[in-house]
Amino acid sequence: MKTALITGITGQDGRYMAELLHAKGYRVFGLLHGAAEVKRDWLAQALPFVEPLCGDLADRASLIAAVETAEPDEIYNLAGSSFVARSFQEPEVTADVTGLGVLRMLEAVRIVGGEAHNPIRMYQASSSEMFGKVVEAPQSERTPFYPRSPYGVAKVFGHYSTVNYRESYDMYACSGICFNHESPYRGKEFVSRKITDGVARIKAGLSDELVLGNLDAARDWGFAGDYVEAMWLTLQQEKADDFVLATGTTHTVRQFVDAAFAAAGITDTDRYIRTDPQFMRPTDVAILVGDASKAATVLGWRPQVSFQDLVAMMVTADLELALAEARA
Repeated sequence: MKTALITGITGQDGRYMAELLHAKGYRVFGLLHGAAEVKRDWLAQALPFVEPLCGDLADRASLIAAVETAEPDEIYNLAGSSFVARSFQEPEVTADVTGLGVLRMLEAVRIVGGEAHNPIRMYQASSSEMFGKVVEAPQSERTPFYPRSPYGVAKVFGHYSTVNYRESYDMYACSGICFNHESPYRGKEFVSRKITDGVARIKAGLSDELVLGNLDAARDWGFAGDYVEAMWLTLQQEKADDFVLATGTTHTVRQFVDAAFAAAGITDTDRYIRTDPQFMRPTDVAILVGDASKAATVLGWRPQVSFQDLVAMMVTADLELALAEARA
């Protein structure tokens, strides 16, 4: 039986990854830091097969202890401050956890496993936000980075740290440069879930408007369940490498909104939409679209859930919650 350690176990990707690995017969450990201790009960209910371990990406000693305890074959580093807008408000925290946290985990793997005989395979969750002010479209593994937020800058640091440890210590360390991936598990602070939750509440009669920022921002949106499959495939290869993970298609926020209202059966959408400058980023990324041809060729991976089906899935899940709240 293989063993895996997942950071960010209470997040969207952590949950999907845990479910995937459990289905494949893995023993799964999940890292909980101090603030997440209150989620132990939730973890026991939602993912009862996951064994919790204490640890914090801001504390290298705790990571070493967790790796020593779990003795994992694979580590999926999915934790970090992932909300881009918040990174402008908390740049130091973002740099410490999302950036330096990767370095601390790499050090823990190196120290526990040893340089020459390290058996642990590590996946680092890199991000399309590293491309930022894109210099070409679509973006591939060869596209230069131009981050436009503290989050993007921190992710670039973590990405290159992973490359450096792979080359310096012969570690099996990979990065998946993931473009936006969503699901009903997505936090409501993210624009995708904010839209589907807002539309569901309008449909259920709990709200009469949806307030957003830049409607023209375009993203390459996919389904998180598809993406964790690619993450797992990344660590199953003979040679460690980095991969862009994307659908190769792009949609604007406005198109996401229109698809969500359509899924809820609402046609007069403009009456419900309001834009507010407070939801605009100091610097935004105009368009992100990925070229995942390398992942298709090497990993045999292609996303399975379409944009329309993803939005409908999220609206359906949020409508169930909204209708339950309305009845209560």
